[in-house]
Amino acid sequence: MEKTDIALILFTDEDMEMESEWVKEFRERKTPVIPLINKTDKLTNIDTVRSKIIDICREEPICISALTKTGIEHIREAILRKLPEDYDNKTITGNLVSDDDIVLLVMPQDIQAPKGRLILPQVQTIRELLDKKCIVISSTADKITLALKALSKPPKLIITDSQVFPLVYQLKPQESMLTSFSVLFAALKGDIDYFIKSAAVIDHLTSNSRVLIAEACTHVPISEDIGTVKIPRMLREKAGDGISIVNVHGNDFPEDLTPYDLIIQCGSCMFNRKFVLNRVEKAKAQQVPMTNYGIAIAYLTGIMDKICV
Repeated sequence: MEKTDIALILFTDEDMEMESEWVKEFRERKTPVIPLINKTDKLTNIDTVRSKIIDICREEPICISALTKTGIEHIREAILRKLPEDYDNKTITGNLVSDDDIVLLVMPQDIQAPKGRLILPQVQTIRELLDKKCIVISSTADKITLALKALSKPPKLIITDSQVFPLVYQLKPQESMLTSFSVLFAALKGDIDYFIKSAAVIDHLTSNSRVLIAEACTHVPISEDIGTVKIPRMLREKAGDGISIVNVHGNDFPEDLTPYDLIIQCGSCMFNRKFVLNRVEKAKAQQVPMTNYGIAIAYLTGIMDKICV
């Protein structure tokens, strides 16, 4: 339910107890609901069913038959009507670049990425930049200097893996803007303002603090994993070895967040925006600060004010 942008709820008879609970839950989450009456080719009490649905959903249901395909086109029309106005307006790079801009992507090849492939955020970012008619070049962290020398002018934007923020910042041309894949995805899928505001809590963490690190992927962590090794190491250097760090993966996320002083969410390339915002709302409701990998690393390395979002 937390990942759902629009809910299609299917009614087939007068027993609507379970469907009513679904409607109630979605309404509490402010998720649009489209009620459907199926099997209209067989139902003899359709008027009674329709009346009850209107009472529950406060709107007219769509009458369909999966068998005869009757009314199916009305479902597509209803989905388009229920889509939020800004549903497809957000882009990864926003207004940072436009036609003919040069963009340098610094992409350390994570050992956990499938051999011969790029990880999802890199692929999606490259595709968007090409659609925006940008000139895109890519480099690994150890080849940044050569990549910059190969250009006739400095890139408008440099997008890096968050793990090498400090290195890229030292090497980048002064006129080039800098951000990371994780920061861009924080703005695309989460509440970037809350993430930035929450990062300031890092300054107040101590050996008695508790931090929850949430990773969307369910891969087996490697020796230098960013969520289980690198960020915890940086937090311990900042707050002390006694700081308590809890890692969760995939859909696992505690209902009670109050034991934690800070939540650090990954870039969420495997989650949709609705799911991430649900987590943010839970954190806000329980008054627990929440940030993400890229923002946290930028803050911990002292360059938060040097990157663009």
